[in-house]
Amino acid sequence: PERVVGAWFNGREQKAVLYVRDLLKPGMRLDGPAIIAEENATTVVEPGWHAQLDGAGDLILSRTVPLRRRVGIGTNIDPVMLEIFNNLFMAIAEQMGVTLITIERTFEPPTLARVDAFLRYTNRKPDEVLGVCPPANREATVWNVAVNGVMAGCRPEYMPILIAATEAVLDPVYKVEDAGSTPGWETLLILSGSIARELGFNDGQGVMRMGRQPNSSVGRFMRLMLRNIGGFHHAPEGADKGSIGQSFLVVLAENEDAIAELGWQPYSVDRGFNAGDNVVTVQSVVAISAPAYSQSERAEEHAALLADVIGERACGYWTAIGMCYANWHPLIILGPSIAKVFAQEGWSKRDICQYFYEHVKIKASRAEYYAYSAGLTGFRIANAVKEGLLPKAFHLSDDPDRLVPVFQRPEWMSIVVAGDAGRNQSRGYVCNHVQGVPTSRKVVLPQNWKSLLAK
Repeated sequence: PERVVGAWFNGREQKAVLYVRDLLKPGMRLDGPAIIAEENATTVVEPGWHAQLDGAGDLILSRTVPLRRRVGIGTNIDPVMLEIFNNLFMAIAEQMGVTLITIERTFEPPTLARVDAFLRYTNRKPDEVLGVCPPANREATVWNVAVNGVMAGCRPEYMPILIAATEAVLDPVYKVEDAGSTPGWETLLILSGSIARELGFNDGQGVMRMGRQPNSSVGRFMRLMLRNIGGFHHAPEGADKGSIGQSFLVVLAENEDAIAELGWQPYSVDRGFNAGDNVVTVQSVVAISAPAYSQSERAEEHAALLADVIGERACGYWTAIGMCYANWHPLIILGPSIAKVFAQEGWSKRDICQYFYEHVKIKASRAEYYAYSAGLTGFRIANAVKEGLLPKAFHLSDDPDRLVPVFQRPEWMSIVVAGDAGRNQSRGYVCNHVQGVPTSRKVVLPQNWKSLLAK
């Protein structure tokens, strides 16, 4: 152990042993309360739990003190199932609030008949394992994806999207094990392709607003799946350690009709797929900008305002964290009317990102101060450049107040066209860094897709 520190568990301060992950040896057992620190993550071992490093270098957390049984008086209900149901119901009530009445389906008990209806929309076997979801390390199967889809209020025809989203979020690159970290980031689903319009996903006025069943229920599915399969419940029992969290995000559907009119490629192509493919992309969102209203017939004037509101004001603070981990992917939702001005003057999405890279700056000393305040006390931009983590443009001099780019690499930025075509609004979505980098999967439809929808 490195040292004993004070930590807050179960409503009171307790002594916890602080370990350095790199110094642990296979087979070591660490009883809670304990804290295991490493370069880009922190693992908290609660009282009543222990952690053990296996031969593959993975930390396995196990409960040592049984969870107190909770059985209603006069009932023989399985306490585990009752607890799961109560958690699900309360989570839905808290997160949806009064907007529950605006969705056709709210909470649906996962009866076998409803689950079977979902399974008809995939050719994959119900017991197929899509991946293992940390930190609870439970298997996500086609069957339990369907169960969570039913409970989230999804329709059966959303099943191919739910499978693709689950596979994307369980990709090791996405690092879903850090979804409960203290910044309280949420997973955003971006849907591209004709399936969005085919199933009624909203990509226009009110996009990102709760209420439309496809956008809202699929977004809610992701939160339920991470709670039920991944174990991201609230502390102290669960793995969600977000200091000040946020609610789940509804699905962002891309307006591909507007994209086609502009002559731009859809976001799915930016992600490496073919035009026309139905694609789900997941990424973390730790913060959202203010609405950016821009008005001009000149593309550069729009770019300047968006760079100010989204670039400097929304992303400027969190860029320090992005620099530390050298993997940061901000997203811009560009209103169709604003995108039209850019396209008419010959700007591409890459041109907009390049403008942000070249014109949005921050003092190096300020960025290092932000990193220090977030606990990354040893971060220095000059060292990151020497290690090849940041481009040379970040260290052209030793002046602590030199201006450096807010966006590390223009190709790491993304633009999706969506929103009210009759308004002049755009927004920025700030990715958390290496946790929750954009990860995509193609939506695979069953062979009888058209006949299923026709029923």
